[in-house]
Amino acid sequence: GYRKQPKATESRRKEKVVLVIQHVQTEDRDRTEEFSLYAKDRAEGTVRLPPLLLPKTERWLHVRQTLREDHQFRIKNNPEGAQDKFDKLAKSFFKFFRGTALLFYRDYAGMDSHLPTVFTIGDVHPENFGVMPNEDGAPIFGVNDFDEAYFAPFSYDLKRGAVGFYIAAKENGLKKKKRREVVRAFVDGYWEGLTSFARDDREKWHEFRIDNSPKMIRKLLKSARTERADFLADLIDVEKERFISSDEIVPHSKHIAKFQKVVDTYCEDNDIDSSTKAEDFFEVRDVAIKRHSGTASLGLDRYFVLINGPTNDPTDDIILEFKQSRPSAIYGLAPNITSSENGKSKSSKKSSKKAQDNKASRIVRSHDIHLSGGDPYYGQVDIDDENFLVRERSPYKDDIDVDDLDYDEFCEYASICGQALAQTHARSDEDTGIMEGDAEKRILSSVNPTLFTADVVRFAHTATKRLKRDWKMFKQDHALGAFQFYQQ
Repeated sequence: GYRKQPKATESRRKEKVVLVIQHVQTEDRDRTEEFSLYAKDRAEGTVRLPPLLLPKTERWLHVRQTLREDHQFRIKNNPEGAQDKFDKLAKSFFKFFRGTALLFYRDYAGMDSHLPTVFTIGDVHPENFGVMPNEDGAPIFGVNDFDEAYFAPFSYDLKRGAVGFYIAAKENGLKKKKRREVVRAFVDGYWEGLTSFARDDREKWHEFRIDNSPKMIRKLLKSARTERADFLADLIDVEKERFISSDEIVPHSKHIAKFQKVVDTYCEDNDIDSSTKAEDFFEVRDVAIKRHSGTASLGLDRYFVLINGPTNDPTDDIILEFKQSRPSAIYGLAPNITSSENGKSKSSKKSSKKAQDNKASRIVRSHDIHLSGGDPYYGQVDIDDENFLVRERSPYKDDIDVDDLDYDEFCEYASICGQALAQTHARSDEDTGIMEGDAEKRILSSVNPTLFTADVVRFAHTATKRLKRDWKMFKQDHALGAFQFYQQ
């Protein structure tokens, strides 16, 4: 039991007092200079506290400032387009998630540095998978948006995708338990894909085609097979080879000569081979401004350019889409800032800045690496000193309408998307110059898949709750005019 301690002698009491006084003196140092530096850094915008830890009032300002900062170029150059985007974000939580990738990634800046780095997609969610043409012109299914692609730990894509599926499932009315199962299906599909590719290296050539896809995707691919003539008839006057004016398409025909030079440069810089086709292949027939496209890219310039096709029959004309490129939301936020210069990952700020300046080249390289045989017209070019991504506006453009999926279908679709994502990561290895060894084996050996899946499911739930609070703050700011840039 407790035993009474002997009384301390006078000398020992004095010793204790001296020790306590000395301890207090070392702790109570003058921190005036430190707070002066802190005040200066804060005034200059230096981040001192991770955004995840900000109190409500500070978080509110962080959300507002991040969104305005992310859209500065659009606000100055296309205020109507920028405001149109913010109006859409205010009406839909899922669109808010899709259109605020920078806000999402700033919350996790520098995290997961212990995990293998791949060339991530950057913006994985249920609506960024769909149908596109392969190099032979056949419809295939897979990831179809590479705008945010950048070097980062593989977990960045898994976590972003998990949150996207969780929110979409919530918007579909699924209860919390079923939302978690949808996310689990997505992550399990990813592990299934990686394990399969680790066995036989199928990532080098595999495609989701009509002949080898699950029933859900096979049905989508079949429905996407639209005749080019029918596709063109909805957008152009085939006989005159001119775009039809609409709310989304504004004819820009007086700039045909200008865009002919742009197309010529695009063909030369991207090694587009037209030697075996008609003599006037790639001759520009018409130009139009494309409005109201996408979510994240709303407010950026976009053009449709009608070119003569491989024959002189106007029903095989091709529409090229020129989409203004922007910096990846991940730039500067991954734990090891990297560049694709010379094919290998680097941590040099100089090389990273070089890669970032040519925004569309990063996207084109992502497309070439992530797909085994993608759009043969994928490329990039400059227009008026701005960088543009170029791709075919394909008759096959289609995707799964997630609003129509029930619980079982949602889980199946999530699993398929996880497998498709796994292929893009598996291709980020020595075969494409991203890393040494097999990416899929390095990823699988870096974590306990069962434990990691549980972590990602929890992450999706927590991140969604925080994003919902952010959206509510944004909506109040939006109603008060914080994102109004022109008078209607």
